[in-house]
Amino acid sequence: MSRLLTFGAIGAVLIAIVVAFSLSGRDVTAQSEDGLVTLNRGNSAEPSSIDPHRASGVWENNIIGDMFIGLYTEDIEANPILGAAESHTVSEDGLVHTFILREGHVWSDGAPVTAYDFEFAFQRILSPEMAAEYAAILYVIDNAQEINTGAVTDFTQLGVRAVDARTLEIHLNRPAPYLPQLLTHYTTFPVPMHVIEEHGDQWARPENIATNGPYVLDDWIPNDHITVVKNPLFYDAENVAVDVVNYFPTDDASSALRRFRAGELDLNTDFPAQQYEWLKENLPEETRTFPYIATTYIAVNTERPPFDDVRIRRALAMAIDRDTIAYQILKTGQTPAYTLVPPLIPNYEAPQADFAGMSQEDRIAAAQALMREAGYGPDNPLEFVYRYRERVELRRSAVAVRDFWTQIYVDVDLVNTETATHYDDLRAGNFALGDAGWVADYADAENYLFLVDSNSGQLNYGNYSNPEYDALLAQAAQTPDLAERAAILAQAEAIIMYEMPLIPTTYGVSKAVVGPHVAGWVDNALNIHRTRFISIDESRRPEQQSLTDQILRWFN
Repeated sequence: MSRLLTFGAIGAVLIAIVVAFSLSGRDVTAQSEDGLVTLNRGNSAEPSSIDPHRASGVWENNIIGDMFIGLYTEDIEANPILGAAESHTVSEDGLVHTFILREGHVWSDGAPVTAYDFEFAFQRILSPEMAAEYAAILYVIDNAQEINTGAVTDFTQLGVRAVDARTLEIHLNRPAPYLPQLLTHYTTFPVPMHVIEEHGDQWARPENIATNGPYVLDDWIPNDHITVVKNPLFYDAENVAVDVVNYFPTDDASSALRRFRAGELDLNTDFPAQQYEWLKENLPEETRTFPYIATTYIAVNTERPPFDDVRIRRALAMAIDRDTIAYQILKTGQTPAYTLVPPLIPNYEAPQADFAGMSQEDRIAAAQALMREAGYGPDNPLEFVYRYRERVELRRSAVAVRDFWTQIYVDVDLVNTETATHYDDLRAGNFALGDAGWVADYADAENYLFLVDSNSGQLNYGNYSNPEYDALLAQAAQTPDLAERAAILAQAEAIIMYEMPLIPTTYGVSKAVVGPHVAGWVDNALNIHRTRFISIDESRRPEQQSLTDQILRWFN
C-alpha cells in the first residue's frame, strides 16, 4: 500500500481535525464573543511573571501596563500623564513630591486604591527578600538602596509615605526631572495589599487578582495565551473600546506573521527582518517601523576567566562588523552602535568606542594583536559558548558574530533558547557571552549607564565592577546642572566603551504588523501601546480565512 495520502484521504483528515477543533472549547482567536470586542495581540515572548515586582521584559510590560496603572501613566503617544493620581506638587528643592489620588479610584474587586497600597508596593519591591531584578531603578528614592541592600531594616525610613488614604509623599535623595516618566514604569505600580495579605505569592492568579487599570486577568494558559477582560470599575472605563485582549507569545516571528496574515492575530510586535522588503511592497499599511530608544548588546561575564581580561573584551568588541549586522542582516532600520546610550536620548552626547572610526580590516588586525598578547592564536584558539535568543534574525546575527570572531582566533559554539529562559540564564550568570537588549524606561542616559553600575544587582548581567565608574555615576546623580551632569555621565561611559563589560552592536527600531482595522496604534520612540487607546473598525477588517483554509495552508 502506498504511504502517500490521496487527496480524498487528506480531505477526510482535515474534516476530522476541523470537527475536533470545533468541539475542543472556546477559540481565543475569535473576532468576538457574545458581542464583545476582542483584540488578539502577538506579544513576543512568554511572560515569566505578571507581578509588577517580578517582571523585567517589554513583553511583560505590555500586559502589566494594561492591568495596572501607576501615579502616572502614558497617553496614546507614550507621554507621561497623571494616572492614579489626580494632582502632583513638588517642593522648591525638587526633593519632595506630593500626590493626591483620584477620588473614587478602586481595585477591580471594589476595594479602594489607597496611598497605603502604594507605600506597601514600594516597600515590597525594595525588600531584600523580594530580590526584585528592577529594584535599582528606584534608588533615586530616599533610602531605597539602603533598604534594598539590607543596610537599613526599618522600612518606615523609606522615602515613600502615606500621609492619609489619598495623600502620598515621595522623598528623593536628589532632584529627578524624569520622575513622571519613571512613575509610568511597572516597578512603581501599586499592588493590592489586601489581596496579597490574603493570598501571598498566589495573589496574581486569575481567581485571586485585583487590578486598578483598564483590564483584569481572566485566563493564563502557559505558552499559549493570556486573556484579560475589561475592568468595568476602571476610572476611564467608558472610553475603553476593547473588551477582551488575548496576548500570544510569538518568539517565532515567521510563524506569527503567518498567523497575522491568516487573521488569527490583529497585530504582532515583530516581523521577520528577511521579509521586510516583501512586507513594504505587499502590506505597506500594516508594516510599521519607528526609531526606538533601545540598544542591542552582547553581555560579557566579566567574572569568568578569561573575560575578566580587558584585552579579550576589547578584541571581541573590535572584531564585530556592525555595519554588516545592521545593514545586511537586520535591514529594518537598525544602525551600528558604538555607544551604550543611543542617540535619541536628550541632553546627552555619548562618547564612541575608540575604534569606531577604524576600517574593519584595521580592527581585525588590532583585535588579533590583543588576542596574541593575551595568549591566544591560530594554534590556541579561545573557546566558549555564545548564547542568543531564539529568533531568526538573532540567529543570523549570531552566525555573523561567530564568523567575525573566528578571524581573531576564537572558536565559538552557538546555543539558542527561548527569550524568558535566556534572560534567566543571564541574570543567574549562567553564560560566558550572550545577546541582550535594553529599552529605556525613561529617556535619560543614566537609565542605560546604570546597567553596569556595581550596585545594579541582577541587571548587571556580567557583574562588572569599577569603582571609578561607580563614583562618576554617583557624582552625576548629585549634579543638578544638566550640562555638567551630562559631561560626568560621558566620562563614565568612556570608561565602559574602553573596557567593554558589554558590547553594543546596534541601535533599535520598533517593528510591528498592525491590521488596518486596528485604530489607535501610534508609533512612538518608547514603543508603548496601551490597549485602552485601541479600537477595532470592523469595516476595515480583512476577510478571514475559514479554519479549513487555514489547515490547508498549514499542510502546504
